[in-house]
This record gives sequence, structure tokens and C-alpha cells, in this order.
Amino acid sequence: MPKVAKTKSGGRKKKDENAPKRCLSAYMFFSQEYRGKVKKENPAATFGELGKILGEMWKSMTDEQKKPFNLKAEKDKKRYETEKANYQATAA
Repeated sequence: MPKVAKTKSGGRKKKDENAPKRCLSAYMFFSQEYRGKVKKENPAATFGELGKILGEMWKSMTDEQKKPFNLKAEKDKKRYETEKANYQATAA
């Protein structure tokens, strides 16, 4: 049987550097704000352990406590949608 050259398949499509950054979730805003504090309280904790601690903190919060982070997430989502619309208009 003759040898057939293999073609590369798969791989990721290169991301456009001019594309707008995705919006962050309410949890990500919470995580950004509290990660430093949790790290100081648990200096020996690994990245994964910090994530578990933050996740438990987030789950234990009331809707009222989460409200500022939800507002930030909504604002960031609107920013992303606006930037995405402008980006798609210029790309088309």
C-alpha cells in the first residue's frame, strides 16, 4: 500500500486580536475582589483550593449580597454587546 501524507486536522482557529473581550460573570467579579483576601487568610492554599473556598463563599451569599456583582456583570454584558456589534459592523 502506498503511503499517504497525513494532513493536519483540528487545531484552533486563531482569535482576532481586535475582537472585543468577553463579558465577565457576577461570580468572576466577586472572585476578583475576594481572591486576595482569601489568599491572605489561607497562604498555603493552592489555586484549586482557593477556587473551592471562593465557590463556597459565593453559594452562601444571599441575593442581596450578590446584587453589586450582578449589577457589574450586567453593565459588562452591555459593554460587550455594544463592542461586539461595532466589531461585527466593521468586519462585515
